Amino acid sequence: MPVTLPDAFIHQMRQLLPHDMEAFLQSYNASRTFGLRINPLKPAAGQPLLAEAVRQFRLEPVPWCGTGYYYEEASRPGKHPYHMAGLYYIQEPSAMTAAELLDPQPGELILDLAAAPGGKTTQIAGKMAGQGVLIANEIHPARAKILSENVERCGIANAIVTSAAPDELSRRFPGLFDRIMLDAPCSGEGMFRKDETAISEWSVAHVAMCAARQADILDHAAILLKPGGRLVYSTCTFNRLENEETIAAFCSKYPAFSVMRLERIWPHIERGEGHFVAVLQKAGTSSPAFAGDAGDSPSAAEQHPGKSKRERRRNHTAAGTSGLEADMALMRAFAETALPGGWTLGPGEPLRFGDALYWLPHPASGSTSPIGAGDLNGLKVPRPGLHLGDVRKNRLEPAHALAMAVPAGAAAWMQSYRPEAPEIAAFLRGETLPAQEGSTGWGLIAVDGLSLGWGKASGGQIKNHLPKGLRRFT
Repeated sequence: MPVTLPDAFIHQMRQLLPHDMEAFLQSYNASRTFGLRINPLKPAAGQPLLAEAVRQFRLEPVPWCGTGYYYEEASRPGKHPYHMAGLYYIQEPSAMTAAELLDPQPGELILDLAAAPGGKTTQIAGKMAGQGVLIANEIHPARAKILSENVERCGIANAIVTSAAPDELSRRFPGLFDRIMLDAPCSGEGMFRKDETAISEWSVAHVAMCAARQADILDHAAILLKPGGRLVYSTCTFNRLENEETIAAFCSKYPAFSVMRLERIWPHIERGEGHFVAVLQKAGTSSPAFAGDAGDSPSAAEQHPGKSKRERRRNHTAAGTSGLEADMALMRAFAETALPGGWTLGPGEPLRFGDALYWLPHPASGSTSPIGAGDLNGLKVPRPGLHLGDVRKNRLEPAHALAMAVPAGAAAWMQSYRPEAPEIAAFLRGETLPAQEGSTGWGLIAVDGLSLGWGKASGGQIKNHLPKGLRRFT
């Protein structure tokens, strides 16, 4: 359907695109673009399954993202069991640019400062290959929950999901991060073709408000980034105020930052809804990774007057050491029987929230982590690492997140089916399945070798442990 654009927006764009305006306006009569990214964290995401996805969804490569593909709307990959298994993430193709230019490396400490719903977080995590620590932050609790669910579905074990204001993070973790992704809240002009609400909410005043908010968030990103680090700023909007002018004002205020690259994707030139990306470098030389403390935050110092960060962490850990040792003994006992295929936890430490046992990731083995359990005190942390399971009555019931993070081949048994098999539909509805010969105790139900969730086999039947909130009845 034709899109009716605000007059003030058209005037703005005529100034920005004096020679391409007609082509730009014509792009609103074209169909929107759809894309997905293959998740490299899934062991089965190799050539055979990729070839199957290409055939089934008629995928075409996105030129600026090696794992990105266009798909036809009618193919509906979001409804396929592969999506439930985390084989891919549905993402608008233009939005794939920013994480590519961030160029995250395994072993780094990275912050996604405004992360929901999780497109850039999951893309960054894929490039980190399970090494290092990724903090994915979203200030709004409901959106942080969605972010956590996407982190879980994609099998990301080295991410911590926080729900904090940028100033709270900058007080706690100044100069800590190797790279920061800031996909800033914006006026959403690149959303007009797919979301009429974005059009109705747009105004010149709204653009100015967004620019002011972006400048405030950038102030805290400047504090959070370590010397020599990289900051990538992106928006899905077109105006210069929220893009080039915001970056120019930031660099003027913080001379330590320099612009390495500016990138725009226009909907009348490329197959995408549009995106702006600025790559910034902070001057200086980074200190050796994780060699010391990142500095005390005012809030932490107020909670523990006169104590250093390392002392606070040590006191926090000691307080629950015996209980956590017992919890991890239960986890090890579970893994010996249910995960005998060689899967191991990466660097980290155990953390208990109520009944829930988590594995808080650390950047590397044998080094002092700049973010330990004590550093999360007072923060809203919807997901403090990998959820291992719930400890109940001296036993561990494995978490769905663990099923999504381990390769299906590591399980004591796996029952894998083709996507169209009735057993897959039954499992996704939460139904009991018949156990194959040799299946007993905890194991995994999978689609083409990709884990969908836990089952517990006994007496020839498999009790379904797919969380109720993930079950599909249509």
